[in-house]
Amino acid sequence: MKVIAIGRNYIDHAKELNNPVPENPIIFMKPDTAILKDNKDFYYPEFSKNIQFETEVVLRICKEGKHVTKKFASNYYDAIGLGIDFTARDVQKEMKEKSLPWELAKSFDHSAVISPLIPKEEFEDIYALDFSLKQNGAVAQQGNTKDVIFNYEDLIVFISKYITLRKGDLIYTGTPAGVGSVAIGDVLEGYINEQHMFSCTIK
Repeated sequence: MKVIAIGRNYIDHAKELNNPVPENPIIFMKPDTAILKDNKDFYYPEFSKNIQFETEVVLRICKEGKHVTKKFASNYYDAIGLGIDFTARDVQKEMKEKSLPWELAKSFDHSAVISPLIPKEEFEDIYALDFSLKQNGAVAQQGNTKDVIFNYEDLIVFISKYITLRKGDLIYTGTPAGVGSVAIGDVLEGYINEQHMFSCTIK
């Protein structure tokens, strides 16, 4: 199982970080050791002083796919969840300044919170999902999947040109504006529409 994450897939998020709006999906990877599930605690790593949350809708791939066409792309994912792409923003800044890859800032252990995955048929409209993150009970980030630059099918078509998708892979589809820093003691809670999806305490 692999985690494929998408950067800058919401225009407002790209702008808030002073990044150009991409013409093609921006892809990076997280190892399976990044997964943090079952509402487990996140332990603040010693190598960063600025860990930030990025709340994202997540797709679960349900069958192997390579060079998938747009017509059939919707057949390649069967469930949707909510996650956090934790980012060591200070480390990322240093990497970008040196024109180095982002992995140290994005792929560290437990940097990918994931909720339970729900069959996509259970949602009224997967292309217009409201989702949000509460930090200590207050809404810290919110978005809607209708605002993505590249939709689910676009991502599957693009990724599968380069990387074979396999059953169980996860695609983190990008974060809206409103990313923010966490502190030890914070409680983060994720929602799709009004449904509570996960909680995560920062230790």
